[in-house]
Amino acid sequence: MCGRLSQYRGIHDFVAVLSIPDALINHVGDAPLARYNAAPTTPLAVFHQQEQQLFAQNLRWGWRPHWAKDRAAPINARVEKVAHGAFFRAIWRHRLIVPIDNWFEWVDTPDNGRQPWLIRRADRSAVFCAAIGQFPTAETPERDDDGFVIITADSVGGMLDIHDRRPVVLSAELAREWLDPGTAAERAEQMLLFEGEGSEVFEWYKVDKAVGNARNQGPCLIAETP
Repeated sequence: MCGRLSQYRGIHDFVAVLSIPDALINHVGDAPLARYNAAPTTPLAVFHQQEQQLFAQNLRWGWRPHWAKDRAAPINARVEKVAHGAFFRAIWRHRLIVPIDNWFEWVDTPDNGRQPWLIRRADRSAVFCAAIGQFPTAETPERDDDGFVIITADSVGGMLDIHDRRPVVLSAELAREWLDPGTAAERAEQMLLFEGEGSEVFEWYKVDKAVGNARNQGPCLIAETP
């Protein structure tokens, strides 16, 4: 996963697909998010759950533990290591969902260029990416080093031709279970390893190279090109 995604519909559109009945604590507003070309370090809308309340808030894409200041903050975590490695130990149980519309990958071309591709659900529905992070709670105030990482797995099927890694995407039902604080850590790991959405759920197509510049925004970036 190269690290670029879109999050342009409104937060309530994502909540409607997620179908969590309890009241939403909304810290991101009601307007469309309008992030067509979000890059690492960008604050993105995420969901997390505390007891029975669902929270939506903006959180920086990227996180590192306090003892790893000598390296850049990762934006992704490999599913093979995230549950047991030391790097993410402090946030492994702090589960999030990053609701997105699509993500982008780049493929090398014969002329030494790079062609961007857009990947989205074939049914155009919300994409719920499994993530973990450090975020404010009732017991913990907001901190300067708050942030999140998206969990990635090996690509399979036709998607492998676009990139060898992809986010772990959960169905709405599994996303609710992932967010539930009552879900055991062992069960959460099982979902990541074995129950993410398969490549047959997605479609992908070429988009304009303008998406390579993170300053570019707008619906034109998600339109298919020949």
